[in-house]
Amino acid sequence: MSSQLEGYVNRVVSIITSDGRNFVGTLKGFDQTINIILDDSHERVYSGSQGIEQIPLGLHLIRGDNIAVVGELDEDTDARLDLNAIRAEPLNPIVH
Repeated sequence: MSSQLEGYVNRVVSIITSDGRNFVGTLKGFDQTINIILDDSHERVYSGSQGIEQIPLGLHLIRGDNIAVVGELDEDTDARLDLNAIRAEPLNPIVH
């Protein structure tokens, strides 16, 4: 997986963790255990009753053993979204 992440360095990515959290930021680096460093990052908190809350985090480290999905974010499409109008239930944690 680490060789696939090399193409995402210095690009904006969205990461979903196994506990159901969603982080968005610029991928600055990673190691062999897929610990990831994000810059200019924020967490998106979803709610079924209100819009998506964005919590600024700045430079943020996510442990590789907690990462479920990593994907590049289309910044143009993301900029057109009205996050205050989107309603979605939070993801449930992955149960092993």
